[in-house]
Amino acid sequence: MAQPAVVAAPAPTSVGSPAPTSMHMVVVNRLKDYVANIVKQRKPWNEVVDKTAFSKPSTLAEATSRLRKNASYFKVNYLIVMMLTTAVTFIMHPSSLLVLGFLAATWVYLFMVRTAPLQLGGRTISDREKLIGMSGITFITIFFLTSVGTVFFSALSLSLAVIAAHGAFREPDNLFIDDGETQQGLFNMFSAPAVPTTLATTV
Repeated sequence: MAQPAVVAAPAPTSVGSPAPTSMHMVVVNRLKDYVANIVKQRKPWNEVVDKTAFSKPSTLAEATSRLRKNASYFKVNYLIVMMLTTAVTFIMHPSSLLVLGFLAATWVYLFMVRTAPLQLGGRTISDREKLIGMSGITFITIFFLTSVGTVFFSALSLSLAVIAAHGAFREPDNLFIDDGETQQGLFNMFSAPAVPTTLATTV
């Protein structure tokens, strides 16, 4: 009597979360679109450095008002100035740049490149523990073990001084400024433009 043929059941396919590489690509694409959306809000640089629009403010109140309006209008340009100033400052301090690069490479390796669970002393380290541990190591390294923190705050202070001087002396009268934005104050420059809803719903 012939034996019935045994048909092997197909291996179950995983319908769970996407592969880590796919997730990383989604994050990278979202970040690229977000940065591109912010850069689109940049004003022309000839408006930033228009020589005919500079004058000395007559009072401190006028300087503050100018600074608030210019910070609202040129916020992305000011953010670019801060980033360029920080980059140049770190280039002038290569040892701090190397430390920062090493820390960044460690973060990328642990959370994006390495897919196998991290084990320490025979115990598997969770993602939450990795995040807490790396945050602590980064903070201690930047502010206590190296001069990275000092270099960063020097760059931040220099860029803020340049922005404050430009904002106080640049007349905002010929700029199209939304009065609602100026009510948010000086630090409105740090609020990035909203991400489009198509980005937020991307999976």
